[in-house]
Amino acid sequence: MIEFYAAIFRATGRAQIVLIVLSLIVAGLSPIPLEYQRDIVNGLTDGLDEAALLGLGLEMGAVILFSLVLKWVLGYRSGVVGEGVIRRLRSLIVDRSVSGEMVDRKRGTSASLIASESEALGKFVGSSVAEPLLQFGTLVSVLGYVAVTQPRLGLVIALIVLPQAIIVMATQARINALVQERVLLLRRAVNGVTASEVAAQMDAIREDFDGIYEARRQMFVWKLSTKMILSALNGAGLVVVLVLGGSLVIDGRSDVGTVVAATVALGRIQGPWRQLVAFYRNMSAVRVQYELLRDAIGLLGARQAAQ
Repeated sequence: MIEFYAAIFRATGRAQIVLIVLSLIVAGLSPIPLEYQRDIVNGLTDGLDEAALLGLGLEMGAVILFSLVLKWVLGYRSGVVGEGVIRRLRSLIVDRSVSGEMVDRKRGTSASLIASESEALGKFVGSSVAEPLLQFGTLVSVLGYVAVTQPRLGLVIALIVLPQAIIVMATQARINALVQERVLLLRRAVNGVTASEVAAQMDAIREDFDGIYEARRQMFVWKLSTKMILSALNGAGLVVVLVLGGSLVIDGRSDVGTVVAATVALGRIQGPWRQLVAFYRNMSAVRVQYELLRDAIGLLGARQAAQ
């Protein structure tokens, strides 16, 4: 993983710094609407007048709009960085194929590298740092806000997230093995299709297609099962937050606005958390593809692609 990210920073270091700054700003803005929402809900029972209500609403809307604009800029710059890496990788593959420097010189391997594997790697590079930083920063900011306003509810939300992290990491190793198997089978099948004696290899090619199907089928089982467990934990967390928050309000140890903000925060946390899970899965799969691509081009070629 260290080698993988070192190659990413050699290739796109300056662009990544800009993306990091944008991610931190957006993450820092994420809990501010929750505070406005809390003030509005509590203000409705504390004699908030219409002018003050309108002012709070306009300020909240301005913060949300500013955050969305920054997210647009972040997404655009991430996409452009990724496309630039894809272009450079494809040029490198073609150059090394023509010069005969490719480690794996089969035409099918080159076709697979150019058509899909380089694209998957390039798209990941654009979001490799900004995406996890944005989502993790948002998670920490929102969780920190809830912990400050009501520590017990913050603890409940934290206890919802931690088991999910363990589950995701435990299942990802098996998914990575299936990704590697699928890529290798696809390369072998494409090599067979592009070979001159393709008719003689049809049975082997069909077996590879069956193997690709089975690998994908097992990936669906692992991914969907993990998703179901995470959703169940999120649902249980919402129930606990509502029951615990309600009891605190009844006992006079909290206010309705804080409980409402906590339930909204739980939803806000689930979004970044789902994105982090998706990113982790994608990162693990792309790292496997990077290692296979590096071995096919040659280590020297992988380093040149990163310059």
